[in-house]
Amino acid sequence: VQLQASGGGSVQAGGSLRLSCSVSRRTSSNNGMGWFRQAPGKERDIVAAIDWRGSSTYYADSVKGRFTIARDNAKNTLYLQMNGLKPEDTALYYCAVALRSTYGLQRDDYRYWGKGTLVTVSS
Repeated sequence: VQLQASGGGSVQAGGSLRLSCSVSRRTSSNNGMGWFRQAPGKERDIVAAIDWRGSSTYYADSVKGRFTIARDNAKNTLYLQMNGLKPEDTALYYCAVALRSTYGLQRDDYRYWGKGTLVTVSS
């Protein structure tokens, strides 16, 4: 299974970006998925997650109300709409496929990972 994240870039504070994650196999349709991010010198932390049907979602407190996670199982694609971006959102963003149909909040809950896409927010 291969994951390809895209959509990162450089924006000014207050701007928006939409990340996409394309998964090579339909296996992901039966699994939860998530977005993580890792800033320089920091741990890789969860940003948002979604169950296999898209009926249940999770957001880190730092992004609630600004980010929206969604998935299109017919296209094997995961999305992250990011609005109201802040400089502290600057990081490498990774998408991942969970071990189960629900999502998890820890890195160990995820089986497959993409290479990441860089988001840079300037003040």
